[in-house]
Amino acid sequence: MATIQKEILTHASVDEAWDAIRDVGALHTRLVPGFVTDTRLEPGARIVTFFNGVTVRELIVTVDEDHKRLVWSAESALLKHHNGSTQVFERGSRTCVIWTADLLPDDAAGTVEALMDAGAKAMKSALDEVAGKG
Repeated sequence: MATIQKEILTHASVDEAWDAIRDVGALHTRLVPGFVTDTRLEPGARIVTFFNGVTVRELIVTVDEDHKRLVWSAESALLKHHNGSTQVFERGSRTCVIWTADLLPDDAAGTVEALMDAGAKAMKSALDEVAGKG
C-alpha cells in the first residue's frame, strides 16, 4: 500500500486551521477552493467534485476534536482503496497540517501525489488568507 504525506505550514492559528478542516461540507469554499469545486453532504459522507471534473464519495470516518484530526475513506475509478487524514499541530509560531493518504493500487501513487501537491498549495493559500497573510 502506498503512503503519501504532505506537510502544510500556515500562518493560520491551530484553531483557524482546524475550524476549516472540520467543516467537512465546505472544502470548496474554506479549505481548498479551486482544487475542489463543489462539496455536497450526505449522512456520514460528502460528495466531492474536483477541479478536473472527477466526483468522489468520501465516507467521513471520524472528526476527532481532541486531536484535531479528520479521517475519511473513498473509492474511485482510479483507486481500489483510499484512506485519508488531516491533523493540525502547533509548530513554533506556525501551524502545521499533516495530510496523509494510504492507497491502492501502488501504481496510482504518482497521480495521487500530483493531485495532493495541488491540494496542499490550495490549502496553504486558503489558510494563510484566513490569517491575513494570503
